[in-house]
Amino acid sequence: MDVFPGHRHLARQLRAPAVAIGNFDGVHRGHQQLIARTRAAADSLGGEAVALTFDPHPAAVLAPERAPRLLTSSARKLELLAAAGADAAVVEPFDRALAALSPHAFVDQVLVRALGARHVVVGYDFRFGHRRSGSTDTLRELGDTLGVSVEVVDPVSVDGVVASSSQIRALVEAGDLAGARALLGRDPEVEGSVVRGAGRGRGIGVPTANLATDAGVLPPLGIYATWVALAGGERLPGAASVGTNPTFDDSGRLSLEVHILDFDRDLYGQRVRLAFAQHLRGELKFAGAGELVEQIRRDIADTRRVLGVR
Repeated sequence: MDVFPGHRHLARQLRAPAVAIGNFDGVHRGHQQLIARTRAAADSLGGEAVALTFDPHPAAVLAPERAPRLLTSSARKLELLAAAGADAAVVEPFDRALAALSPHAFVDQVLVRALGARHVVVGYDFRFGHRRSGSTDTLRELGDTLGVSVEVVDPVSVDGVVASSSQIRALVEAGDLAGARALLGRDPEVEGSVVRGAGRGRGIGVPTANLATDAGVLPPLGIYATWVALAGGERLPGAASVGTNPTFDDSGRLSLEVHILDFDRDLYGQRVRLAFAQHLRGELKFAGAGELVEQIRRDIADTRRVLGVR
């Protein structure tokens, strides 16, 4: 998939593009439907399926105190958009100048003049332009005037729950991994860099990778069976702890660490993605290291069982 850093920086002319517009945080089932409809339109036009997304998230610019923690990093979002069927992505820098464009100016300058959009696909709740003054009806009216066909995709529901980034965040925070998985179409994830911890895991014979997360929403405190994706694409089973290490530390400081099964390589400084498959148990405080190690061994056995690995 070709990636362009905004409508002013296209390295080539897009070919009869059908353009899906959205933040696409999480690239959940609703977003996947947008891309699928865009793919179908592009195929009928003999053109390209293009995702127009924004970075940073508009809320981070317009209302930083209310900006959500993102479900996916920028890199992961692009990876998922490509997997969903996009040929190209335009990552539009979101700033106050872009936010100040009127709906007409946005459609005329960005979609028509810069991207050459032939067809535009948006979600049912799409708003755009200065102070979010443009609606899907506005987009249709402007499309009729400027020669762009517009398609509005209905909400995508799973078991009566509409797929949305905010709903997925709420489900993960509540510990409903199955509900989040149903809306995402995959396990909920967190991403980050491996940093140095206290070294207690290695000291008791169970080395762990400590993650400083920068994308994803954490589930409640506890132990989880996870899949661990390394930077090179390797995918490994792991038992992860979201917790405060109460056996050794009474500061209440939250940490995320994972013991990767049958693995003992140096990961410091590397990017890691954790996919939460199943909650195993809540966080417990033990009388000492011996009791903790016994429980960790049981957690590892449970992780093997849940993930179906030996």
